[in-house]
Amino acid sequence: MKTDALLQKIKGHIQKGTYIISAHALERQNQRSLDLNDVLYVLKTGAREENKDLFDTKRQLWKYAIKGETTERVMIRIIVSFEEEMIIITAMRIR
Repeated sequence: MKTDALLQKIKGHIQKGTYIISAHALERQNQRSLDLNDVLYVLKTGAREENKDLFDTKRQLWKYAIKGETTERVMIRIIVSFEEEMIIITAMRIR
């Protein structure tokens, strides 16, 4: 998927509320002191890290990496995929 189309798709799912936060993402957010507002902000304002995208052969879907700063200027990476809804797979702090 092209970057512009991906970012528009992400923003569309956020606007419609058609996203799911995986149990893994919730656990990682708690461990890393990130909240849903941080994650959604970065998904709306961040940039794609195409070199971090990967194809999950088991589930037969792409996982996309979005990187950006939270409002508190913490750099994080979010991994998302799509089925019918957008799935937030994980969130991590990066340097």
